[in-house]
Order: sequence, then structure tokens, then C-alpha cells
Amino acid sequence: MMTLFRPLRAGDLQLDNRIVMAALTRARAGRTHIPNDLMAEYYSQRASAGLLITEATMIARDQCAFTGEGGVFDAACVAGWRKVTAAVHARGGRIIVQLWHGGRAAHSLLNGGLQPVSSTDRAIRGGTIRTPEGPKPYEAPRRLRTDELPGIIEQFRAAARLAKEAGFDGAQIHGAHGYLLDQFLRDGVNDRTDEYGGALPNRARLLLETVDAVGQIFGTGRVAVRISPLVGLNDMDDSNPEELVKYIATELNPRRIAFLEIRHADHRAPAEQTLARIAREHFKGALFVNGAYDFESARLALEGGGADAVVFGRHFVSNPDLVERFSSGAELNAVDTGTLYTPGPAGYTDYPALNSEREPQRA
Repeated sequence: MMTLFRPLRAGDLQLDNRIVMAALTRARAGRTHIPNDLMAEYYSQRASAGLLITEATMIARDQCAFTGEGGVFDAACVAGWRKVTAAVHARGGRIIVQLWHGGRAAHSLLNGGLQPVSSTDRAIRGGTIRTPEGPKPYEAPRRLRTDELPGIIEQFRAAARLAKEAGFDGAQIHGAHGYLLDQFLRDGVNDRTDEYGGALPNRARLLLETVDAVGQIFGTGRVAVRISPLVGLNDMDDSNPEELVKYIATELNPRRIAFLEIRHADHRAPAEQTLARIAREHFKGALFVNGAYDFESARLALEGGGADAVVFGRHFVSNPDLVERFSSGAELNAVDTGTLYTPGPAGYTDYPALNSEREPQRA
């Protein structure tokens, strides 16, 4: 059997195959951030993936960085997500929640006038954020005080507790893409002089303390971490991404987490390939890779021993039965980029499966 379709034990998670659905923000929860029946349908359609990772999910009500992302901060969110997890489990799937704090990528117009917070007081340069008043520049965040950071960790812990109550099989901690934990991790943004800034062990402290807190709820064998040392999204960079990967990989080993996901800007870039090799060398658990993979490049990555599973994003947007399409060699549906974040089922739950009556588009 081709490695891509073989089962995988990742910590305490048992995957039927190594084709994983990435965290994909689709903005269908509306302004309440409560998951709904449409989201339950969307995730359950994709339950044949070895593992589903939810969209970035708010750990607190006041740190919205999109319009319509799901939350896990109260009983209503739990009830909504319970519909999702039940629908996925009914189809034999496994699903973990991605726990997320937007940090300086949030905006006061999305959060009742509350100023965003970060490791720094510098705003994201360039680009705009969608708000109820239209596109706006990013705001300068408020620098978090050292004595506030235990409260951030407690927000992750509380969200993990609610996620477990909602029936999730585990949790992924979002330490990538320029959101709060990444804003502490990478030195292109973190300009602190306290014990959470400066040297890499200090900058990684908040991420690792969050791993420990969430692990107390789910057990570390059901906790994953996502990092993206070379992804520049949200005005991010780091002076030594190779050392960052080595340090995080080494520190996660004794914690025995489920898996480490390296999110590449593009896995074909030589610098990204170097990071993958460093992660493979220094992380002894399951390594997941993500970044512009197709069937053939994923097959080669797994059969060459470079990773244990491959995380797909765009292909899962338009192909709810991606596993079956890969297995049969069928054509893939093309993505309608105009409906990625629009309300309703169009471009969300209406992509055809192989056994549907609609003729699939060619990618």
C-alpha cells in the first residue's frame, strides 16, 4: 500500500491515512462565532481525511481577526462545535480544534472597541483588515505586560477544556502565520526585554507554556503545534529560522506531543526544504508538512521519509472526497476563490463528490 494511504499513529491520535485537512478559515460562523449546521455538513463531508483540523478558532470573545470565524469561549460555542464533532465522528472521521489568538492581527472594530494586544506595540505594516466599516489599516497593538501572560495561557487552557467538552479528539496550538504566539516566537516582531523576549528560549516560552497548559486538558499525546518560520504573512520574519525550528523541535520532544506541523510558504523552496530536514532530524514524534503539496510531491515526501503526513488546504476546499480522488486518480475540482469567505453554502458545501450527479470541474 502506498505510504500516503497507510494508517498512522501520531501520539494518541490514530489516523486511517496520512492525508490531513489543514486549518482553513472559511468565515461561515457569522458574527456570533457559534458553529452551525452548515459547518457540521462541511466538516463531515471531508471526514475521510486521516485527520481534520478546524479553522483557526477564537479562544476568547474579544480577539476576532476575521468576520465569521468560529469560537470556543462559551457554552453556545460548545453546543455548536458538538454538532460538528458528532457529524464527523458519525462518518468515522477524527477532528481536532485549532486554538488561536489573533494578537495584533485583530482590530478594535471587530472587538467592541478593544485595542489588539501583542508582544510589541508596533502595528502590522502594509495590507488591510476587513471590518464592519470596510477595509482598514492594522492598528498599533497594546504591548502585553509580563503579568498578563499567565492570563493568556489560562485562556488557552479554558478553551481547551471547552473544546474537549465539545467532543474534539485533540487540539492544535496555532503558533504560526503572525498571530499572537508567533508574535512572541519570531524576533522580527518580538522586541521585548523581559523573560518573554530577547533570546530564543525566552521568545518560545509563551508557546511552550501554552502547550503544557493545553496538554493538561487533553493529554499531550492529543496536542499538536503549528509553526511557520519562513511565512511572511502579517508582516513576520525571523533572523534565524533554522535555529528556531531546531529549538522548538528539541523542546517538544520530551512533551511527547501528537505531531509538529511545519507550514511552508512553498515546500519546493530550498530554504523551506532545509527547515523540513532540521525538523525531521530533531523532532522524534510525527512530523506533518504543509505548503503547496500535490499528490505526487506528497507521495515523494512520505516515501522518502521526509515526513509522516501531508497537510492539504486548497485541495480540500473544493474536493470533499480528496482521499478518494487521490486513491482513484480522478480529476480534482477547481477552487472558486470568490466564495472562500462569503456566507452560505456556495463554494463551501456544494462542491461535487465523485458519486454526485454534478460534473466536476477540472483543476
